[in-house]
Amino acid sequence: MQHQSAHPSTATSRAVQLDAFGGPEVLDVREIPAPRAGAGQVRVRVTAAGLNPMDWIMTADADTAARFGLSLPAGFGSDYAGVVDQVGAGVTAFAPGDRVFGSALSRAVAGFVVIDAAGEIAANEAHHTPDGVDDRTAATLAIAGRTASAALAVVSPGPDDTLLIGGAAGGVGVFAVQLARLTGARVIGTGSATSFDFLRDLGAEPVTYGDGLADRVRALAPGGVTAAIDLHGTETAHTAKELGVPGDRICTIAVQVEGVPGANGANAAPGALDEIARLVAAGRIRVPIAASFPIDRIRQAAELQAGRHVHGKVVIDL
Repeated sequence: MQHQSAHPSTATSRAVQLDAFGGPEVLDVREIPAPRAGAGQVRVRVTAAGLNPMDWIMTADADTAARFGLSLPAGFGSDYAGVVDQVGAGVTAFAPGDRVFGSALSRAVAGFVVIDAAGEIAANEAHHTPDGVDDRTAATLAIAGRTASAALAVVSPGPDDTLLIGGAAGGVGVFAVQLARLTGARVIGTGSATSFDFLRDLGAEPVTYGDGLADRVRALAPGGVTAAIDLHGTETAHTAKELGVPGDRICTIAVQVEGVPGANGANAAPGALDEIARLVAAGRIRVPIAASFPIDRIRQAAELQAGRHVHGKVVIDL
C-alpha cells in the first residue's frame, strides 16, 4: 500500500503510555513504533494535546477503562491538534500539510495519531483547523466544546433566560458560559471565590458554590432562574430544582439526577465542533490556557488537571 507522506522515514514516536490503570504516577513517556495511515486514514503529527477530566477518570481503574473499550498498554489524552503528514488510500478530504484538530480517544498525547478520515464520532475524528486558531487552542476544543454544546442544546437558553451553570470555571464551563452568552442569556456561574474575576471575564456573574447556594442565587436573581447546567456533580441540579426550574430545563454531564436529562459530547449536533472553531477564529469565543507542559512533564500536568481547580485548559506541547 502506498502512502502520501511528508515524513516517510519516521519510524518511531514519543507517546505517553501506561501499563497499569491508576493515577498520574502510572504515566510514562516512551519511544514506540510510529503508526502508519491505512486506507481511509490520515496520520497527524501532533503539536499539542489538551487534557480533560475524562482522560484520568477513564484510566483510573480497569472497570472504568473497560467501559471505554480501553486495554493495556493504553495511551493517554484525547484532544489533539497538529498537521496531517501521511494520507492513506482513498482519502480526498485531507492532504499532507493540512492543519487539523479533533479527538483520538486515550491516545492523543503522542508524536503521531492515526485517524479515520471519515470519522464522525468524538473518539476518532479530524477537522480542518481554521485560520486564526493556533494549535494550542485547537487542541482544547473537541471534548469540552462538544460537551458544552450538547448540554446547552438540552436547555436551549435564549435572551429571556437566566441560566445557572455549576462548575462554570472548568474546561467545559469556559465554553458553556460563552456559548450561552452568545444566545443572549444571562449566566450565573458557580465557582470558588478565587475564580470570580475569571468568571466575570467570561461573561458570567459569579456565585460561590456550597451550602446556601439557593439563597445566594435568589439574591442575585430575584426574578428567578429559568434553566441550569451542572458541569461538576449534582449540587447545581438540586439547587435548580429547589429554585423551581423544570426538570427538562436542567442538564447534567457527570452524574444522573432523577427527572433531569444528561448530555455528553457524543450527543452534540453534527457540525457543532466546527461551529465552535469558527467562533474561536472570529474572536467570539476565547479559550484561556491555564498552563502548558512539555510531554516529559505529563505527570505534573495530569496532577494539575485532576485537581479540578484549574481556571481554563491544560495543554501538552509536543
